[in-house]
Amino acid sequence: MFGLSFAVLLKVILINIVLSGDNAVVIAMASRNVPKKQQKKAIFWGTFGAIILRLFFAVAIVYLLNVPFVTFIGGLLLVYIAIKLLIGEEEEHLKEGGSSLFSAVKTIIIADAVMSLDNVLAIAGAVEGNLAGIVIGVIVSIPIVVFGSQLILKAMDKYPIISYAGAGILSWTAGEMILGEPKFEPFLTRDLHLLIPTAITIFVIGFGFLISRKKVI
Repeated sequence: MFGLSFAVLLKVILINIVLSGDNAVVIAMASRNVPKKQQKKAIFWGTFGAIILRLFFAVAIVYLLNVPFVTFIGGLLLVYIAIKLLIGEEEEHLKEGGSSLFSAVKTIIIADAVMSLDNVLAIAGAVEGNLAGIVIGVIVSIPIVVFGSQLILKAMDKYPIISYAGAGILSWTAGEMILGEPKFEPFLTRDLHLLIPTAITIFVIGFGFLISRKKVI
């Protein structure tokens, strides 16, 4: 199909299963404070907008690869989003109303766009630049993200501590994106590949915990 072997298509599906988990987490976190009647709408429209951006990335991937510091800036944005989601989670418990549908959709689209750089880049490598293969990979990710986010959302309602686990996943992904910046490769030692994601994760979770505790007090 489109010049792709079954083995390559299987590789694309496996990549999506592995890399779409954190996207499902951010969708669940962003949708949690939306009124329950609108949660499915937030997931649908947020995912729809995110998929459109993924397709755009698929077309522009060759050009993005040549832009310096793309993954570094994306990693920094993801750190900000992880903190914002974690603090926002606690803030909403102190308000009568939940997050707006528009706000949740916007957060989902921005976060997914940042995090999908890894996903699209990995798929591009797996299909060796075959544009049809990249598009297929993006389409395959849709059910994984949508159904995964709904499962995580239900779990978060029962166990709020999952929010911190979700923020940790996002933070670790941010650290890996920063380390993935080609410009930094000559300066990175093996130890830093573990130290940097760990430090970022501890910072985000610790900062979010302290802020939420301060607000409760």
